[in-house]
Amino acid sequence: MARRRGIVRSVARTMGRTAAIAGTATAVSGHVARRQQQKFAKNHQPQAAPLPAPAGAGYVEEDMVGKLQHLADLRSAGALTDKEFAAAKTKVLRG
Repeated sequence: MARRRGIVRSVARTMGRTAAIAGTATAVSGHVARRQQQKFAKNHQPQAAPLPAPAGAGYVEEDMVGKLQHLADLRSAGALTDKEFAAAKTKVLRG
């Protein structure tokens, strides 16, 4: 009977040590994970949207070409008549 108590005590001690080690490991890993998340969030903050290109001559030309292409697409799809296309094109070209 005494031998059995010794085994039970030994098992209980081992379980207690294991629980203490596991608890410590869990706490440490949680702390490390929180620090890594904070570091990541600090380093990867959302960047401000880039400013649009200045309204220089090249930008205006590209915009005009895009509008004319869009009008041509609408005409080829049948959404605009030739007369409507000509009027809209004149409006775009005049600025």
